[in-house]
Amino acid sequence: MSEPPTPINEVVNQARVLLVDDEPGIRTAVQAYLQDEGFDVTTAVDGEEGWQKAKQLFPDVVISDVMMPRSDGYALLQRLREDERLGGTPVIFLTAKGMTVDRTQGYLAGVDDYISKPFDPDELIARVRNVVKRQERLLAEAARFADADVGQMARQITEIRSMLTQGEASPSRDISLPDFTPREASVLQLVAEGLMNKEIARKLETSIRNVEKYVSRLFIKTETSSRTELVRYALENHLVT
Repeated sequence: MSEPPTPINEVVNQARVLLVDDEPGIRTAVQAYLQDEGFDVTTAVDGEEGWQKAKQLFPDVVISDVMMPRSDGYALLQRLREDERLGGTPVIFLTAKGMTVDRTQGYLAGVDDYISKPFDPDELIARVRNVVKRQERLLAEAARFADADVGQMARQITEIRSMLTQGEASPSRDISLPDFTPREASVLQLVAEGLMNKEIARKLETSIRNVEKYVSRLFIKTETSSRTELVRYALENHLVT
């Protein structure tokens, strides 16, 4: 029997927040506000330290100033978005640069929310909670789709393996096999083993959304349209063990 899902409010209260700001007073105040609401808060003094701590912490949300020494908020945001494991992390800019053009630039760069200084503590908490809840809903929905028809898919994969073992499958086509990146090859192997997306994500230490992205690329490269077809293709062409 599967365990009941953790209530979203409990998830929010346990959320790991990385707070990046070069102003000691702001860091202390925001950290206190968040900790009083049950968040687990880690701080960094600029974008460079924030990047290093993000790689260690894997935060649920990053709150960052924009103007900072060494590495500013935009540089940190770009690094996060380009990283396979951290690309989906929600990022909130907390900054004195609050003009419309500044907010627009932030949203175009990929920030999830934008809070101008000076700020109201209650609004800050509400926005952080909202971002964390939205991310949790997205992950829950992705997991729900990843689990759909898993039993049927596993049976189909078993049937394909049996068929190929007995030599009843159609012979391999005389085609040039696609080139896979090491990560695509890893995902293909795990799909062939019948693992769900969330299990693949856990094994490869990446996000479910990244796994979905790799599976989509595999469909395109192999000209298949379902996981069963993909596994058949991989087995027929000896691409997996």
